[in-house]
Amino acid sequence: MARKGISARDAVTVGPYSHGIDADGLVFLSGQTPVDPKTGKLIEGDIKAQTEQGFKNLFSVLGTIGLTSESVQKVNVFLVDMNDFPAMNEVYKKQFTEPYPARTTIGVASLPLGARIEIEGIAKK
Repeated sequence: MARKGISARDAVTVGPYSHGIDADGLVFLSGQTPVDPKTGKLIEGDIKAQTEQGFKNLFSVLGTIGLTSESVQKVNVFLVDMNDFPAMNEVYKKQFTEPYPARTTIGVASLPLGARIEIEGIAKK
């Protein structure tokens, strides 16, 4: 099966990868950092602002193929500082309705461009 790449106008890549891949109805979304698509730079602000921007970028990729947050089945969240977990959760909770997607949150040493969060997911058409 050939990969069908997804490219979103309102998302940024910082390397040689697609924003997403449609694999026969399963959509694998590359990690999105809180980069402003207009400037190509990391947004300023706390973890809440960075989480909101990360989701805007992720949902922009979904919107390119006509999907919404309701299509998301699994989310992986990468945090540089696990002390940001409660604040990230406040924003995260507003992105989805119950039942929430399955999720894993992982503490990492660093992320591209100095981001404090990266969010990736799997959606289903």
